[in-house]
Amino acid sequence: MILRRLALFLALLAAATQPLRAAEVAVVETVTEEAIPEPAGSERFVSAVEPQTPGGIATFGPFRVLDATRAALVDVTDSASPTQFAAMVKAYPGIALIEMIECPGTEDDRANLRLGRMIRARGMTTLVPAGGSVRSGGVELFLAGARRMADPAAEFAVHSWADEDGREARDYPADAPENRAYIDYYREMGMASGQAQAFYAMTNSVSFSQAKWLSGAEMAHWVSLN
Repeated sequence: MILRRLALFLALLAAATQPLRAAEVAVVETVTEEAIPEPAGSERFVSAVEPQTPGGIATFGPFRVLDATRAALVDVTDSASPTQFAAMVKAYPGIALIEMIECPGTEDDRANLRLGRMIRARGMTTLVPAGGSVRSGGVELFLAGARRMADPAAEFAVHSWADEDGREARDYPADAPENRAYIDYYREMGMASGQAQAFYAMTNSVSFSQAKWLSGAEMAHWVSLN
């Protein structure tokens, strides 16, 4: 089955007390296997005002090594990110915490979920500090933390996916492979079945052309934070 996300641009206006945020969601083609649940699209991200990001002592794709025990995620992930992550932890095996500072999402959903499983397998902590922003596919990486922390003022953004025909998650049966891929992942990340389904429903409560913004305090109502 070949599924494609349609490229589009959207502008999000926050509450009257907040500045205007320009956001872009772009999606490209991917191929999935019928027998194995896979994400429906390959590119999924929301761009926003870019915060100041750290230089670090070494760079591995979107990762910046801050010191012997910490790395920062500061950019979009893509098909190369799992290999870059593996190279980083080989060079710095003591890294146990990933600070998620500027995480717009991913250009490859399948690689992004592989990366999340790698983070979980190493028992790493994911942290979104004050001013940190985790959006779209970046949320799956935040959930990968064996321990998850988020400042109450951190921000998150979620939204539905759409296929080449404009159908979104809600247009498929709940047990369709396109939906199971994410629910199965959430369960692997420690969610109970009902929690995984509720969280997935929340992420799809707004259409592909929109985004639902959550603070760190609001995210804590949906997932367990430490």
